[in-house]
Amino acid sequence: MTIKEGDKIPNVQLKVMTEKGVGDISTEEIFSNKKVVLFSVPGAFTPTCSAQHLPGFIDHADQIKDKSVDTIICISVNDAFVMDAWGKDRGAGDKVLMVADGNGDFAKALGLELDAKGFGLGMRSQRFSMIVENGSISKLNVEEGGGFEVSKAEVILEQLG
Repeated sequence: MTIKEGDKIPNVQLKVMTEKGVGDISTEEIFSNKKVVLFSVPGAFTPTCSAQHLPGFIDHADQIKDKSVDTIICISVNDAFVMDAWGKDRGAGDKVLMVADGNGDFAKALGLELDAKGFGLGMRSQRFSMIVENGSISKLNVEEGGGFEVSKAEVILEQLG
């Protein structure tokens, strides 16, 4: 079953790069008592993700955070090393938190997994964005069939008002 607006985010363990190396972070820790914008991409360093999706959120990070957003998160079914390298390559800095869903547990728990085996990518996450307030989804934007329209940073800015 696919998650929908009004639903609580499931509690899943994810990975982030810390000063000491790869560290654990739970969705409960990420979303509790916070307003968070999260966007998911099928893969780090892939064309649309690298040229448009992540850069859009980096470019609009200040405007998004001005709307009382505590954290902007980019998540992908990649490992923490790849997410860290991609964030550095794209200049994410402290604007966007790069989070690894290495085993796809979060994507699966949301019902938003993507079978990309035909492209040699295995199981991934669909492209989507969401606004989460205190652990509940207030806006969910899932792309259809490889599109890149509804999950853009500009759409999130409009939804934040």
